[in-house]
Amino acid sequence: MPAAGALYRRALLGALPGLGGGRRSAGVPAVELAVGGIAVDRTHLADYDRVCGFRLTDRLPATFPHVMGFPLALRLMTTPAFPIPLTGVVHVGNRITVHRPVTTDETLDFRAYAENLRPHDRGRQVDVVLVGSVDGAEVWRGVSTYLGREGKRGGGGRREQAGRPATPADSARWRVDPRVGTDYARVSGDHNPIHTSRLGARLFGFPRPIAHGMWSKARCLAALENRLPDAYTVEVAFKLPVPLPSTVSFGLLPDGGFALHDSRGRPHLAGLVR
Repeated sequence: MPAAGALYRRALLGALPGLGGGRRSAGVPAVELAVGGIAVDRTHLADYDRVCGFRLTDRLPATFPHVMGFPLALRLMTTPAFPIPLTGVVHVGNRITVHRPVTTDETLDFRAYAENLRPHDRGRQVDVVLVGSVDGAEVWRGVSTYLGREGKRGGGGRREQAGRPATPADSARWRVDPRVGTDYARVSGDHNPIHTSRLGARLFGFPRPIAHGMWSKARCLAALENRLPDAYTVEVAFKLPVPLPSTVSFGLLPDGGFALHDSRGRPHLAGLVR
């Protein structure tokens, strides 16, 4: 796997004028990256489970292959041909399909590619697809949707003002302490400074660090762990950031949906298992 630290340094340098921070590509890179034979590090998995609230078992949580393959996706997103600069990118959605349980004694092959570049009223969106296979058979697929904000409209017209998602009755209330940002960065490899540094957060318009969206998704799935089947798809839309520290409420909807809200009922995350 590529080294995530070097990729973040490349992204920061690329954001500087004259060092690659100019006009981005009009399309997705015509490349697919692949790495084979990635074994599960059991110590890493146990650490990840503790940070996200999962039970310690030999079965991988649905979100853990995302962490295993994240450096490959990051490598793709730092190529010069990628249409959205990594610095300041907003993760607005994630869909994971688990075809069957994956266990710690299996090794995975990963491939990553980008698709579906499309306009958004605040810029452009693109999907980064990460696929995990065992012995040539796909067992896991993740699709992360990223928004690149631009000064002008992306050609998609003004979005319809959607109503606020229904606020479910609270099933649980969690205190999200400031260490969540640095702890999740350590176990995920995602060291974006908006999650780990007050100064970094302020540079991108946040008064204090915010939790990773994929931590929020993982924490919700940990609360649903006993309800999940062997094969399923779970999709989330990331709404308002979760500031660190804060208190959030988790709740279930009757249609298989779930949500994370703040104390005023405003949504941080809306999800659906099917």
